[in-house]
Amino acid sequence: MKRIGLISDTHGYWDERYLTYFEPCDEIWHAGDIGSMEVLEKLQAFRPFRGVYGNIDGQDIRKLLPKTNRFTVEGADILLKHIGGYPGRWDPSIKSTLYTQTPNLFVCGHSHILKVKYDFTLNMMHMNPGAAGKYGIHAVRTLIRFSINKGVFSDLEVIELNE
Repeated sequence: MKRIGLISDTHGYWDERYLTYFEPCDEIWHAGDIGSMEVLEKLQAFRPFRGVYGNIDGQDIRKLLPKTNRFTVEGADILLKHIGGYPGRWDPSIKSTLYTQTPNLFVCGHSHILKVKYDFTLNMMHMNPGAAGKYGIHAVRTLIRFSINKGVFSDLEVIELNE
């Protein structure tokens, strides 16, 4: 079993509580718009890290992280991309991949809207952890923690980072 800390859209903002809430996690995944090398380096130094660059990330981050990241954890096929949409409204940049090479879990960010929803058409879980940074339209900053065990997702927690 692996415990995952999921974050997105930090936009260069660092909050020490990221480490507090991700303490019980085995890995940290960032769904893009990291915003600064400082944020990336702190997360990478804390736990094994997987991520993608987002539309606001500069060349320094784009040289280190892919646009899409596909990997397997605990028997689950995971696909990570910054701009992805949500069930019923997939972004054109990823839609054909989701329909032809459907992962067990598709994670994206970008919208700043926390969303965890099962796509029954594709038989796939979708997660967007919302935004953990201070830039954007969101009213509440959020993170997600969850577990993966033998391909099954469980113990999902939404963490609100209210001031």
